[in-house]
Amino acid sequence: MVTPAISLHGVTKSYGSIQALAGVDLVVQPGEIFGFLGPNGAGKTTTIRILTGFIRVGGGSANVFGLDTWCDAVALKRRMGFLPDSAALYGGLTGREFLDYVGRLHGRRQPPLQRQLLDGLELSDSALQRKLKGYSQGMKQKVMLVQAIQHGPDLLILDEPTDAFDPLVRRAFFGLMRELNSHGATIFMSSHILPDVQELCDRVAIIRDGKLVSIGSVEALSKRYRRRMQVIFREPPPDSLSASGVEVVSKEGRSWGLSVSGDINPLLRELSGYDLDDLVFERTSLEEMFMGYYETEELAQHA
Repeated sequence: MVTPAISLHGVTKSYGSIQALAGVDLVVQPGEIFGFLGPNGAGKTTTIRILTGFIRVGGGSANVFGLDTWCDAVALKRRMGFLPDSAALYGGLTGREFLDYVGRLHGRRQPPLQRQLLDGLELSDSALQRKLKGYSQGMKQKVMLVQAIQHGPDLLILDEPTDAFDPLVRRAFFGLMRELNSHGATIFMSSHILPDVQELCDRVAIIRDGKLVSIGSVEALSKRYRRRMQVIFREPPPDSLSASGVEVVSKEGRSWGLSVSGDINPLLRELSGYDLDDLVFERTSLEEMFMGYYETEELAQHA
């Protein structure tokens, strides 16, 4: 049986009277690109700190590649790369000195992926000779991304990785992630930029109030939420539609707006009996799904 890259079972963590995690169960398989979503205060950062060995669980177990994230933290850090959501860099060091220093911490005097990353992110040798304190936020983010990947980690943990990136750098970032993953690396990515998660991730988990509330592929999760369809009839439209899971939300002459959930095939079969001018069925974005979930939960709590 394949050992999971990440395995959390019944993980709890409290800070005084505040419970940050309340029995989290999560398994991420080797080679996955996994998205971790939730609002501020949901438990994302606490989970990441446990995975990276900076804090220990209050209860339950947390393992990476079968090793305990607290007891075996030193051994795991050699196999792991970590990009925090914010970092206090040694401003007196140059970019080159900082990357070399982190490389030595991972036991690599010549990190194997450093040159490829520097080229891909357009970090020139002249830029690396400058002090970090003079870097823009985007430049600092590039350097932090290089330090996280340059040693070739088996597991890469990213906390808000693209916050300071412009569209061109973001595109380069996507390419680097896919390249790293194609060589077997597992990527665990927390981000509030939902299109980035949708672009990259195989599966996603949503955490709220310290509990995982949903987990699955973007495709599977999106099927649980209503999608929009616009239908334009060439002939006078029917009085109604009988397919299950279909709600007519607007009618403007021969143009109907539909809200659809579940299996769309009964609706398509019904519509095939009419002469249509156009049909547009929009894919549910991860952002719509995420916001729809939270709006539903908020309504349920106040009902």
